[in-house]
Amino acid sequence: MPKIRTNRGAAKRFKRTASGKIKHRQSFTSHILTKKSPKRKRHLRKNIVLQLPDQKLVDKLLPYS
Repeated sequence: MPKIRTNRGAAKRFKRTASGKIKHRQSFTSHILTKKSPKRKRHLRKNIVLQLPDQKLVDKLLPYS
C-alpha cells in the first residue's frame, strides 16, 4: 500500500500543537489595513485554533503531522 501524500499548501498554513489541535494564522492581515481599526488589527495578530469540524478536514490533508 503506498503512502498518502501530504497536501503541501496545507502544510505551510497549519501547524499541530503539542495536544494535537491545529492552529493557523488569521486572514485579512496582509493589506488594506488603513480602514481597519487598531483593535481589529491587534486581535488578528494572534494564531487561532481550528474548530473540530474544520480540524477533521485538515487532518485528511496532513496525514503524518
